[in-house]
Amino acid sequence: MRSTVLGSSDRTAPPAGNDAGYNGPGPEFGPWLEKASILVVDDEPGMRNFLVRTLGPRAKRVEEAADCEEATALLDEHHFDVVILDNIMPGKSGVEWLTEQREIGFFSDAILMTAYADLDTAIKALRAGAVDFVLKPFRSNQILNAVARCLDRMRLRRENHVLRHELRATSDHVLLRDKLIGYSSQIQEIRETIARVAPLPTSILISGESGTGKEVTARSLHALSDRAEKPFVPINCAAIPSEMIEAELFGHIKGAFTGAQAARDGLFMHAQGGTLFLDEVGELSLATQSKLLRAIESRRIRPVGSEREAPVDLRFVFATNADLEAEVEAGRFRADLFYRINVMHIEMPPLAARGDDVLELAELFMTKLSKQLGVREVPMDAAVRAGLTRYDWPGNVRELRNLIERTLILGKFPAEFREELADQGVQAEHDETLDEMERRHILAMLHKTNGNRNEAARRLGVSRKTIDRKCASWEQE
Repeated sequence: MRSTVLGSSDRTAPPAGNDAGYNGPGPEFGPWLEKASILVVDDEPGMRNFLVRTLGPRAKRVEEAADCEEATALLDEHHFDVVILDNIMPGKSGVEWLTEQREIGFFSDAILMTAYADLDTAIKALRAGAVDFVLKPFRSNQILNAVARCLDRMRLRRENHVLRHELRATSDHVLLRDKLIGYSSQIQEIRETIARVAPLPTSILISGESGTGKEVTARSLHALSDRAEKPFVPINCAAIPSEMIEAELFGHIKGAFTGAQAARDGLFMHAQGGTLFLDEVGELSLATQSKLLRAIESRRIRPVGSEREAPVDLRFVFATNADLEAEVEAGRFRADLFYRINVMHIEMPPLAARGDDVLELAELFMTKLSKQLGVREVPMDAAVRAGLTRYDWPGNVRELRNLIERTLILGKFPAEFREELADQGVQAEHDETLDEMERRHILAMLHKTNGNRNEAARRLGVSRKTIDRKCASWEQE
């Protein structure tokens, strides 16, 4: 026997038990229950019916199985967050079945139901990997609380794993993780692209030099998608040793290799339902590229040592600072993987091409870092602003951040960013007005581009009409 129950909107009958006044899913059992998928395994139709009626209106999906064989088939097809399992069933006990499933790859939390509360059964259940134990008979609130505890434990475990991974993967405090800063034409165009593709399941490839904000763009895509409440898991493929990458991505079961003393979910599973961001994807070995391609196409992964593939529901975002087309031609990157991930391409511009965005970023870093370091902000006068905008920034935003931190520590900007613009016939004044500063900066950029207004407009992130209008108001030829 098998049935599927989808969401509260698909069920009108109230659940059994003590819930006669039920009015739909509420917060009393946590915010994760209505997004959960649950498998009920019990040979008694009455118990299955009671659990389906109790959980169905509150959960995203509830399926049921009458025996261990049917439950195994369902686990092969779908991912379940929680399995509610009876212990005494014909042929094979719940504990025996759970032990077998752990050995071949079981990726859910299990709640064991039993009418016999002896210590030996409890010990065997814990050894088999059950995370909770419910004694029959029980009320609906008891099983709902047990499921809520499982889901909360799972969420905390995944969040802790992702946070530890992020701390290992970065040596810096990231100040700009969640939004793109700036109003240059390039950044505005990227924002428009993000707004268009974020709601779609399409895979995204983000390219650009190191430090141009590829992860910021990926986080913006996630934040604007329907997966925003689910995990965003960033992975720096270049930072994980090649011999560990498969287990790190796909997970492993107990005993899969030397040192694998317990089963462990991979980052794919920790990103379940959310967004997986694979940075520096061009650094993956050809063997790992092959497994990644299969995972993307089938939306299934096989943990190391497992006999079972696990389904995953993910949105993929990739990033690289390499020319992947050249890598394909050189035989270092699989052509089929490149065409699979390059559905939508976003190219991040270097900081030097973003005009006055550098000033907005510098001010933001100055404010944030001064608070972190506990020191006063260093003023940015007109000469410093001009120096920041005319610098080439080979290290992009990361280099700018480091410059601001160094400036805060020393209490002043480096000499090359404080020189007066005598060669451009402009004297920086500390008390100049905003209009005077704008005039001086635009004229300095026109001088730098030898009067080319199109190029000056591009570098400043404004339209050619704006340059023409400003120059006309200043009576500049």
